[in-house]
Amino acid sequence: MNCFLYNSSVGKKLVMSISGCALVLFIIFHMSMNITAIFSAEAYNMICELLGANWYALVATLGLAALVVVHIGYALLLTWNNYRARGTQRYAVTAKEPGVTWASKNMLVLGFIVLVGLLLHLSHFWAKMQLVELLGGHESMVGGQLIAATDGAALIQYTFSKWYNVVLYLVWFVALWFHLTHGVWSMFQTAGFANDTWYPRLKCIANIIATLIFLGFAVVVVVFFAKAQCGCF
Repeated sequence: MNCFLYNSSVGKKLVMSISGCALVLFIIFHMSMNITAIFSAEAYNMICELLGANWYALVATLGLAALVVVHIGYALLLTWNNYRARGTQRYAVTAKEPGVTWASKNMLVLGFIVLVGLLLHLSHFWAKMQLVELLGGHESMVGGQLIAATDGAALIQYTFSKWYNVVLYLVWFVALWFHLTHGVWSMFQTAGFANDTWYPRLKCIANIIATLIFLGFAVVVVVFFAKAQCGCF
């Protein structure tokens, strides 16, 4: 099984699909959690406290980190294998293949942008919340004042009161949208669901999922930026 998952192209794509599916489910959960902050800071902070430096949250964090590493590692491996397989043909100019989208041909670049956005997000939130608790602290310095490590609502308010953070996050979300429109579809294809009947349906489902995720994250950023501009906090 190990050889199949590493040496076979199908095996590598299967690992990509399974890890990608798990990550998409987490992204949907994270998006739903963030939307809570729009309606109730108390409810959002309660969720943050549950997901702090508790053993189950730490296990989940380590599991997510492992999934990200596996997903990226296999993506690089597949890209390298495809590069080697094309050989001198990679220099040939060919007509656009039918059904091949821009996102499908630029998944590595999109993945890199998503990764950079993830690192930015970790520095803005995880490093000031769960990491602080892991290091034995209870507060972190944000905007010149101390806030509780579990006060995620205040952290969101501060982060998205800055226009440059809003721009950076929206660019990240757009890259994530493109990545998911192909990634979710590819996941279904690897699982064997793709055929003439289901192909357009699955493409539509992938677009819907990616769009809902994009809108769910983007609305939080835009709403908190708008509140900061009108002083509604």
